[in-house]
Formats: sequence, structure tokens, C-alpha cells
Amino acid sequence: MHRLHDPDKAMAWIGLVHPTEAQITDMAKVFDLHPLSVEDAIVAHQRPKLERYDDTLFVVLRPAIYLDESETVQIGELHIFIGTDFVLTVRHTDRPSLAPVRRRLEADPELLALGPEAVLYAMIDFVVDGYAPVIAGLENDIDEIENQVFESDPAVSRRIYELSREVAELQRATKPLLQIVRGLERGFDKYGTDEELQRNLRDVADHATSVVERVDGFRSNLADILTLNATLVAQTQNEEMRRLAEAGMEQNDEVKKISAWAAILFAPSLISGIYGMNFERMPELSWPVGYPIALCLMLVVCGVLFLVFRRRKWL
Repeated sequence: MHRLHDPDKAMAWIGLVHPTEAQITDMAKVFDLHPLSVEDAIVAHQRPKLERYDDTLFVVLRPAIYLDESETVQIGELHIFIGTDFVLTVRHTDRPSLAPVRRRLEADPELLALGPEAVLYAMIDFVVDGYAPVIAGLENDIDEIENQVFESDPAVSRRIYELSREVAELQRATKPLLQIVRGLERGFDKYGTDEELQRNLRDVADHATSVVERVDGFRSNLADILTLNATLVAQTQNEEMRRLAEAGMEQNDEVKKISAWAAILFAPSLISGIYGMNFERMPELSWPVGYPIALCLMLVVCGVLFLVFRRRKWL
């Protein structure tokens, strides 16, 4: 640390991963960091933001990675302290690693020579570029969900809800990027930012705008898909209820037919059963025309019942 204020413009670049409160406090004393920014770095769970404390710039970024195994988005948290001669990063997540940023700057001495601002630009660019595979993964998930909706997959509603939560979390991580970049742009003239670095930051702003628009589009698409799914589910339920109602009506018609024929067949059975008892004192048994009368009575009763049921459309 003793070289920070040497005439050769040395720059300290220190990275902390899952630091303890004591480690952050020690760094705060070395670099004279503002207590509020130190508190944010210790507590974590901060929204993306850009704040300036005297000569120190405090930036919070939320990098994201897409996990193919679980088809989920993991969002980390990166705190960056930028001073005139130092860069201090505090990471509360293992992934993504900042090693690619360091390798990029070491391979580009001209960019690294621009100092801490160049390091900040490289980190913001790295985070914004890291959203590309996340967006591609979410886009693929949304395509799969659309197929599930039209295939009437019963599990799709839960997947839509879970993906909507991930998209909302990603939206909270990406939307403030535009304010961060605009805040840096407003300080170009005041702090004499190199012109090439200005162009690079404007390019990052374009990429960040594209990311924010894509994520906003995802949320809108998921809302439309959820509405469509609810409509299709309602239509399916209505179709099922209609089929059940039709089946019930058909069943009722069959019951009516069976009941009607049972009533028609019951009438002659009743008459024949009565006259089949063969009691001694049944005057009809001695009638010469008793048998034809019984048959005619059966036919008349059956005919009347048939006409009655036919008129009521039971047959």
C-alpha cells in the first residue's frame, strides 16, 4: 500500500470474496472509505446503484449466470470501490469469477493504463456481457413453456410462476444499470474521462439498454402466456363440463327408455300375475271369454303406456 501515492501512479487492485466484517473494515481504514458504503458492503443485499463519496466511487452490480442443470438464474452481488489510485472489489458470491476481467486488462496495457476508471468499465462490461447467456437460457425456457401451454401440460402453471419470479429478479438486477451508466456519463467532463473510455462506456450503455428491453419483454411475454394458459384451462374445463352434461343427458335418456319399457312390460305381468293366482272364487276364471279379455286388456294397457311415454319423448 505504501506505493499508492508514488509519482509513478501505481494502482492497487484488491479483490475480496466472502470477506468478514473485519477484513472489510481493515480495507476501509487503508483506503479511507465512507462509513455508509462500508456498511453496505458488509450487510450486502443491495440494489444496483452508483454513489460518490468525495473522491471514491461506490458501485453495486448484480451479475447473473444461467444454470443449465436446474434451468434457473443465479444472481450474485458485486461491490466496487473506485478511488484515484485503487480498486477494491467485494464479492458475496463465488460465481462469476472476475478472473476474465483481470486477464483482459492485463492483455490490453493501453486500457489498463487509463487507471481505475478502466477497471470499472471492464467490470461493468463483463457483467453486462454475462447477461447474454442468461437471456438466451430464459428465451429457451419461454419457448418450452409456450409448447407446454398448447399441449395442456398441468405442470406449466407452476413453471410460469417460477420463471416469472426469476425474470422479475433479473429485471431488478438489470434495470438500474442504465442509471449507473448515465451517472458515469454525466461525470465525463467533470472528471476528464478519456475519450476512448467514453466511447466504450457508451457501447456498454447500448448493450445494457438491449438487455433491459429483452428482460422487460420476457416479463410481458410471461404475463401474456399466463393469461393464455388461464384461458385455455377455462376452455378445457368448459369442454369437460359440457361433455359431462351431454353424457348425463344421454344417461338420463337411457334411464327414461329403460323405465318406460319396464313400465310397459310390468302391466301385462301384473295382470297375468293376478289371474294366475287361481283362487276358487274368481268369477273371471269361469268366463268363456275371460282369456281373450285378459289378453286384450294387456294389449290396451301396453298400448296406452306406449303412447303416453312416446308423447313425453321417453321412447
